Amino acid sequence: MEERDLKISIAHLYPELLNLYGDIGNIIALKKRCEWRGIEVEFTEIHSGDDIKEHDIYFIGGGQDKQQEEVAEELFTHKWFFHGQRDKGAVFLGICGGYQLFGHYYQPHDKEKLKGISLLDAYTVAGDTRFIGNVTAETDFLTPETLVGFENHSGLTYLQGDTTPLATVTTGNGNNGEDKTEGARYKNVFGTYLHGSFLPKNPQFTDYLIELAIEKRYGEHIPLKLLDDKLETAAHNSLINKPY
Repeated sequence: MEERDLKISIAHLYPELLNLYGDIGNIIALKKRCEWRGIEVEFTEIHSGDDIKEHDIYFIGGGQDKQQEEVAEELFTHKWFFHGQRDKGAVFLGICGGYQLFGHYYQPHDKEKLKGISLLDAYTVAGDTRFIGNVTAETDFLTPETLVGFENHSGLTYLQGDTTPLATVTTGNGNNGEDKTEGARYKNVFGTYLHGSFLPKNPQFTDYLIELAIEKRYGEHIPLKLLDDKLETAAHNSLINKPY
């Protein structure tokens, strides 16, 4: 199958509420890396009160506590739809606050627990220290194996069961500052604390998500055409183990 015959659909969940620290750049990276290969992209923004149909990729960004509370209620109304999408192989990427809501719950210091949608077997509790700085982490499934980004969170996330870390921290704090894990994965659901934005500086991971989305839609693995990633690679390499 020629790449020019391929198509994927991308949904951006609640961009008016969760879109901190350049998170929109992740959507731009996904769309552009498809378009540069001639892959058609159907793009939809999902806002509060909207119905949600089936897509190949669902993206949600980070936000402040008030906005996260609003989104938590909205997401929860679609919980079982999203579980069905996950089990069909749809790709999910959640950044920071969105990542936390992919788990079972987020427990603030002085407010009621925010229910998550349990796409990941994980939970988050408020910590006493804010982690702010550059992060480098190493994966076991990408080439190059490093992921880079910028974290800014006080929530402490802990993984359980079949949910595994996205990567192992070499610079920074990651999920909780204790176990050296960063992010999470279960099936094709991914969460990370890395902002700034994440995907443009990690093109190998962006392409990995696109390949998973194509496989979900067409039922077969279709390798992507290589792009000239000179600028992306330079940006990535400049941040590897950059001081926190």
